[in-house]
Amino acid sequence: MAKLLELSDQEIIDIANPLWEDLIRTSNNKDYGGFTKNFSKKMLMGADEVTLGKQWANSPILAKLAPEYSALGCLKRDEYVTVLFKQVSESVPGEYLGRLVLGMQDEDVKIYGCTIF
Repeated sequence: MAKLLELSDQEIIDIANPLWEDLIRTSNNKDYGGFTKNFSKKMLMGADEVTLGKQWANSPILAKLAPEYSALGCLKRDEYVTVLFKQVSESVPGEYLGRLVLGMQDEDVKIYGCTIF
């Protein structure tokens, strides 16, 4: 794969969309293994199953994300690209900001961060 930072925003979004869709689906299913399958080694160290389970249990948004979303754009900095998404929940009204941080691990694009605000 070409260096991530050298790709156009649309090429990055094309890579990010299926990763975001997997995160939505696996978060809604509270599927730890599926949710973390594309995480970088560094991200995995801070994303243990107990912590994620508590987040899913305590957030009405995280386990009820709507499948519809839209990519807002990309921010490139250092070795990482942050892709921003407009996201809605099926249980809580309003729009939320999704953030997906991508980077290279060996030759693969991996997730270095993901949050919903």
